[in-house]
Amino acid sequence: MWGHLSARTHLALVLISTSIASVGLFAFGAIRNHNTEFSYLIWNLFLAWIPLLVGMGLTKILRHKLWSSWTALFVTLLWVTFLPNSFYMISDFIHVQEVQRVDLLYDVVMFSSFIFNGVILGFLSLYMIHQELIHRLKRTTSAGIITGVLVLCSFAIYLGRDLRWNTWDILVNPGGILIDISDILLHPSTYPHTLGISSSFFVLLASLYLVAWYCVEAVTRPKRF
Repeated sequence: MWGHLSARTHLALVLISTSIASVGLFAFGAIRNHNTEFSYLIWNLFLAWIPLLVGMGLTKILRHKLWSSWTALFVTLLWVTFLPNSFYMISDFIHVQEVQRVDLLYDVVMFSSFIFNGVILGFLSLYMIHQELIHRLKRTTSAGIITGVLVLCSFAIYLGRDLRWNTWDILVNPGGILIDISDILLHPSTYPHTLGISSSFFVLLASLYLVAWYCVEAVTRPKRF
């Protein structure tokens, strides 16, 4: 049925299907529990799609313009701003037991479905930009930049989960975010969990991305193994 479609189109349809499946799991759980607890998962999944769509737009821009152009730089900044939303969903697991529900195990499956989709969307976006970097820079330099992006994402997850900042606050309250970040850097002892949480998320994200990267390398370039 899909034989005439490109591999990227196949992938897009699969991602849309798995996202719909997550929403379906939520809907079934909402019917069983007679409430819409955890409806924010749908919003978080929507936010997780944004960096992939922005990343796709950036790759199209880079076909015709230099990365140093204002358009490419602005879209890159937009991509970096929204990318943490994809990985932030991992932290949603802390909400699983917040309310009394019919079946805790079902909720774990539902959360896992949303989180899996969010992380996959984030890694696909990251992979696309990583490939664009490799086409222009040394592999080690590209890896260093991607590592820096993951560090920023990990710190952003901390800001979102512990300090309750979100992406929109960058526009509506940038001063507040800068004050909090400055306070963290100047008085790290006041924020004892910053390093631990940020580091743990970085180790997790970097490890998963490294495995995903070499899985793709093994499949697409088997002669190198």
